[in-house]
Amino acid sequence: MSVVTAGDPVVLRQMGEADVHAVTAIDEMVFVRPWSTGFLRDQVLGTDTRFHVVAEAGGEVVGHAGLAVVADEGHVTTVAVHPTAQGTGIGCLLLAELCRRSVSLDLVAMTLEVRASNIPARGLYARFGFAPSGVRPGYYSDNGEDALVMWVHDIADPSFTERVEAACASTQVTCGGGDHV
Repeated sequence: MSVVTAGDPVVLRQMGEADVHAVTAIDEMVFVRPWSTGFLRDQVLGTDTRFHVVAEAGGEVVGHAGLAVVADEGHVTTVAVHPTAQGTGIGCLLLAELCRRSVSLDLVAMTLEVRASNIPARGLYARFGFAPSGVRPGYYSDNGEDALVMWVHDIADPSFTERVEAACASTQVTCGGGDHV
């Protein structure tokens, strides 16, 4: 995999079954306990309460993100970017797409869990308006680390959409074609 460079167009599209192995490979590089291929496949196929998007650059999948709809809320289930593409803004583009989808579904709030020690991810989520609201003690089974629970509640307000668009305005990469999934 080549490193994504400034100005590289990134294409966001709905994840399909053909992407499962590429996504699994990324997860194995970035997560201590990645989802199994079978579980990932179950998360993205045949359901209207789950939305999974991939980011492609140079014809390769370089990241992905997932959203589960629970009642009138969106739960960010995963955001992962290939190690060679981290820090370029791909994670920001992926999270923005989940936010846009949540707004289009008329959801009222979004939530997620993040490792308490994952300062870069916490900073990304804060740029979108996610705020800490609690802790899940010992949430991560690999080392017993706590998860910080973060929420954003104003997603129906136009200021949320403005914040989402502003959050990614300074990324190194651009969303190719201007289309959103």
